[in-house]
Amino acid sequence: MSRTLPPGWYPDPNAPHLERWWDGTAWTDHRRAAEGPGPPRPVGGASGRAKAVALTTSGVVLLAAIVSGAFALARGDGDDVVADTAPTVATPPPSTAPSRLDDELDGISLPLPDGWAPAKYVTRDNVVMTTDGGKVFTHTLPANPGASPASLARKDIPQAARSSYAGIRSHRVVGSERVAVAGCTGYLVRWRVKAAQGSEGYVQSLVFAPAPGGPQDAVVVRFAFDAGPEGPPLADMDRITDGIRSVRR
Repeated sequence: MSRTLPPGWYPDPNAPHLERWWDGTAWTDHRRAAEGPGPPRPVGGASGRAKAVALTTSGVVLLAAIVSGAFALARGDGDDVVADTAPTVATPPPSTAPSRLDDELDGISLPLPDGWAPAKYVTRDNVVMTTDGGKVFTHTLPANPGASPASLARKDIPQAARSSYAGIRSHRVVGSERVAVAGCTGYLVRWRVKAAQGSEGYVQSLVFAPAPGGPQDAVVVRFAFDAGPEGPPLADMDRITDGIRSVRR
């Protein structure tokens, strides 16, 4: 408390809700409730604690005014006030990405897992879908009544590996089994290959006849997936294989 203040009642530094008598040089033991009568309090000479109390009170009053104004806006009080309305939530347009890809040439329809898309261009290998580090393409095998899907798949897998990875140094068979595809019996062979430059990947040849009782042409679906995080999940091979359907009539 500044010693230049005249004697009088001032907020008690130790209890701001009370007033304490300042005799001009020191605090006395006389206290009273803050709302009691007394001389006006000097504004400039109030203690830092008294200023904090005043600022807090002003803040409460300002907050009450803001809240009251917000409720007034919500009710639409006043001629120039527009009533609050609920925000409009934009509805995203429906996805236009296809979920399947029809290969009319070979008479089959293949599912498109997440991240896969139809090839922009048809090459001599007839690539039908691609993703980062992966591709799937189809090919019609010439009629060969004496060949089984298993023999055709085993014959095709080396060519499938060479067409996808240059300079195959070694391979390991990781899958060889009969499967049901598009309502008929098929066969798949899956290799893990290591190329000359050190890259590794998985290749698969899946052979089946999509039109039982019709022409004896068979269809081979070739898969090539880079190994590791650079390629798609290996489970996509199974998802695509399980989802193949015949579209021949």
